[in-house]
Amino acid sequence: MWRALRHRNFKLFVAGQGISLIGNWMTRLATAWLVYHLTHSAVLLGITGFAGQILTFLLAPFAGVWIEGLDRRKLLICTQAAAAVQSLILAGLTLSGSITFTEVILLTTFQGLINAFDMPGRQAFLVEMLGDRNDLDNAIAINSSMVNGARLIGPAIAGVVIGIVGEGWCFLIDGVSYFAVIASLLMMRITVQNTQRNKARMIDQLREGWDYVRTFIPIRTILLLFALVSLVGYPYTVLMPIFAAKVLHGGADTLGWLTGSMGVGALISALSLMFRRSVVGLTRMLQIASALFGCALILFGLSDKLWLSLLLMPLVGFGMTQVLAISNTIIQTLVPDDKRARVMSYYTMMFFGMMPFGSLLEGALAHRIGAPHTVILSGSICLLGTVWFTRQLPRVRAVMRPIYQEMGLLPALDTDLLVDKRDKPI
Repeated sequence: MWRALRHRNFKLFVAGQGISLIGNWMTRLATAWLVYHLTHSAVLLGITGFAGQILTFLLAPFAGVWIEGLDRRKLLICTQAAAAVQSLILAGLTLSGSITFTEVILLTTFQGLINAFDMPGRQAFLVEMLGDRNDLDNAIAINSSMVNGARLIGPAIAGVVIGIVGEGWCFLIDGVSYFAVIASLLMMRITVQNTQRNKARMIDQLREGWDYVRTFIPIRTILLLFALVSLVGYPYTVLMPIFAAKVLHGGADTLGWLTGSMGVGALISALSLMFRRSVVGLTRMLQIASALFGCALILFGLSDKLWLSLLLMPLVGFGMTQVLAISNTIIQTLVPDDKRARVMSYYTMMFFGMMPFGSLLEGALAHRIGAPHTVILSGSICLLGTVWFTRQLPRVRAVMRPIYQEMGLLPALDTDLLVDKRDKPI
């Protein structure tokens, strides 16, 4: 279950990142509550989500090409230092009482710029921290558990902190927490395997990465489902302050409880993936998870009782995390090392890139038809995406099966007996 932690570098990463992520989740909740407190507008909540992620969408493919020839540890030290500066500036402005919505937007946009380089770099660096590639799926599951453990702890702390001393202290805690992950990166012993720059033009490298993603059916299909869920499913989070205040008639503590209960389900989801010994069978789980996520969103949109919403949010978190982590695991298993950063930049683009458009869309829809109806519609579209993905699975599995057989994850075709165990899910 914890086999990836036998690698010293990854153990350091988990220790530092675990502290930093709690601060990150505190900032996410505090930013949403601050914007709602300043504007009381669903549209402006959507605009804030858009501003924080649009640069990631636009720049991630270029960042993926650029990252291919870099020392990724040094890159992450730079991005984490820049993120610390962003949080500390936000803290200073908020604590001084001079913060405006425009300043929130500018600083949130700056964070999106940082994420455009940090996320693909982080995903590509994961392999370098491990001495054994076979532990990659377990490392992704542990990382997901860490993220969602922080999702459980961070918002709960933030709700209390906001209620007592205000949003600025959440930003300050987040800014200081970045020093933990910077320290862990500095303590690592990394052997840089290849920092030689590719001589091809950036446009040619972009085209090569795009052609690979476009023509390789398993990655293309998984990214399309992931993009749909990111566009219409994940942005429900920007509407959470409205659910807390107007639908459930609560305050910042209610928002903290909702986000924390979602974190419970997300953490259980990530822990369940850690028990898996192989990536075999994950396409079936991805199918189930996307359906569960869609159904849970629909039911959450129908609820106007706090106790019922708190029971439904773990299902939302479970399904959401399964889709996120399983997509990451399958793609990282299939992609060759020489295209890893570029392919993971498209993964980043689908996650952080589609969400800004979804945030704008859901903010505008919530303004016209209300937050509950918007979330119900989002869940319904996720279910339609699951139906499409189910129809694509036979083609996806046909391509993945020989790759898994070559990797030793599935028994090879027995040519003497003409037996091919095609009933085994992959």
